[in-house]
Amino acid sequence: MTNYLDIALIIISIALIASVIFQNKGVGLGGLTGADSSQVFSARRGLEKTIFLITIGLAVVFVLLTLAAVAFG
Repeated sequence: MTNYLDIALIIISIALIASVIFQNKGVGLGGLTGADSSQVFSARRGLEKTIFLITIGLAVVFVLLTLAAVAFG
């Protein structure tokens, strides 16, 4: 049982890392020069909103799998 949970945790963690990396489309070297882009607000739409919701879902699944691994391990 714990082997399946470990494998599931590895897969979910890789997917979670990938989804977080896909969200960082506007991150560049502007932060090094002192330019502050955090004051600009734009609503999430389309694919960006979908990736954001997938990231939240993956985070919830990751926490639940971690709790299950601790409980059964």
